[in-house]
Amino acid sequence: MKSNPLTEELARLLADGDWHAGPELADRLGVTRARVSQQVAELRRLGLEVFSVSGRGYRLREPLTLLQADSIRAELAPSRNELLESLEVLAAVDSTNARLMHADGSATRACFAEHQSAGRGRNQRAWASPFAANLYFSVAHVMLSPRAPLGALSLAIGVALVERLRALNADAGLKWPNDIHVGAEKLAGILIEHRGEAGGRSRVVVGVGLNFSMSPEQAETIDQPWVGLADCVAHPPDRNVLGGRLLDGVLEALVQFPEDGFEPFRARWRRLDVAQDQAVVVDDGRRRRTGTARGIGADGALQVEFEYGIESVYAGDVSLRVMTETAT
Repeated sequence: MKSNPLTEELARLLADGDWHAGPELADRLGVTRARVSQQVAELRRLGLEVFSVSGRGYRLREPLTLLQADSIRAELAPSRNELLESLEVLAAVDSTNARLMHADGSATRACFAEHQSAGRGRNQRAWASPFAANLYFSVAHVMLSPRAPLGALSLAIGVALVERLRALNADAGLKWPNDIHVGAEKLAGILIEHRGEAGGRSRVVVGVGLNFSMSPEQAETIDQPWVGLADCVAHPPDRNVLGGRLLDGVLEALVQFPEDGFEPFRARWRRLDVAQDQAVVVDDGRRRRTGTARGIGADGALQVEFEYGIESVYAGDVSLRVMTETAT
């Protein structure tokens, strides 16, 4: 899905949460009232809740803070700002990961979107992406011969993100391999894709989706317990500040991981692991086994103690459920 400048501009006009009459909007957009009505329908299709009342016009359920590249960059440390060659913010896209995977060149890039029409989580699950309700962003970066298996990168990224969230007083933790939880409810997910390039390099794309302030109606397609940051933090920052701080964490991890390997992240993971010493169900699609989670190995594999001993379980092969949870 391509970003539509007219739809984006209408969202900005409505972002204050006040009533706006149809003729006023038509005049400011330079279109007919019928076209305004069409664009309102498009915003609703993107997941934005727009109220309309005859004689009053249109307004949003609540005011919006729309993403802006300069505001996001303002939260980056100087070295990360220098590393990041480009940062784009789109009103709508099929997938921020797909956009960066198809981009040419070796520059470090970031892409944020207000809405994704084909956002994905682990195992190709759709990620609910209502317009301007959450955070959806990806980072592309080229690595040269990292000192740890790339399979452990999602764990390192998770550590960096949770530490940023805890700095905001969010009681967040990590569920192996790439989910961020508050209690038994999912707050965010990480999707990493990569492709080999000449010279032994790998182009890595890190995708992050974080629930921020969805309404129950916007989240009706989600089939597992979830929570938004606005529900678990007394004074959440606006999405630009949050996006910048999380992006800073991802960039920091992308620089440290190939240089230092996974071991520094492994020690930090232990303090954040929601499954440590908990009963878990491991499902590889053929059978379900119950064991006890015993942390992670040097390569990022989950260590599960079964009746016969401890076994290394690798991401992509299984679905994991902590026994106190109701969803994988």
